[in-house]
Amino acid sequence: MNLNKVFIIGRLTQEPEARSTTSGQNVTTLKMATNRVWTDKAGQKQEAAEFHTVIAWGRLGEIASQYLKKGGLVLIEGRIQTRSWVDKENNKRYTTEIIAESLQLGPRTVGSFGGSDAPRPAVSDVRRPSASSSPVKDSDIPIIGEDEPVSSGVEEDEVKVSEKDLPF
Repeated sequence: MNLNKVFIIGRLTQEPEARSTTSGQNVTTLKMATNRVWTDKAGQKQEAAEFHTVIAWGRLGEIASQYLKKGGLVLIEGRIQTRSWVDKENNKRYTTEIIAESLQLGPRTVGSFGGSDAPRPAVSDVRRPSASSSPVKDSDIPIIGEDEPVSSGVEEDEVKVSEKDLPF
C-alpha cells in the first residue's frame, strides 16, 4: 500500500499567482511558509521555517487567488509531486511541489476576503471538484475560526518514541 498525503498549515509569503495554461485550465501558485518550534537539550527555544510551493488547479485555484492574501493563514491538503526539466545550460533541474486537493482559509481579518462588507464564507471542506461533481460555491469556502488554536495537539518538546510503542 502506498500513500502520498500532505497536510500543512502556514502563511502565504507572497500574493497568489493565478494564470491559465495554453489549453485554458486555471492554475494558481501559492508560496507558503511553515514553522516548527521546540526546546533544545540546553532548554533554549528554537525555531525553524520551511518554505513550500503549492499548486492549485481549476476552481480550487480560483478560490485561492480570490480569497488568499500575503500573510494569510491557510490549511492545505494535497500530495507531493516532483517535476524535472532541462534548463538553458542543458542541466537537469528538479522541483518538489504540493498539489492542492483541498484548502481551508484562516481566520478573517479586517480587509480580507474582498473587504469588510464581503460575506464570510461558511466553514466546510473545499475539495477540488471532479468532472462529475458540481462546482464549489463561494459560500462553501471553509474558514479556520479565530478561536481555534492553530497548534492544537502540537507539543513544543519533541517526544521520544520507543520501538515498543510502535503498533507493528
